[in-house]
Amino acid sequence: MKHWQKSSFSGGDDGNACVEIATTPSTLLLRESDEPDTVLAPSPRALSSLLAHLKGEGQA
Repeated sequence: MKHWQKSSFSGGDDGNACVEIATTPSTLLLRESDEPDTVLAPSPRALSSLLAHLKGEGQA
């Protein structure tokens, strides 16, 4: 069983509007708590690109 951790940006309540992460020996897994059966396993490059875009670093 994977240990899912809720994002610290999701607040302290027990609501289902948050991003959760889990790790395996070879990858990082992402899911939304309101859709727990939908799990993303992005490559390191794709995750880096996503994070840069979210931070506004990928815009010209």
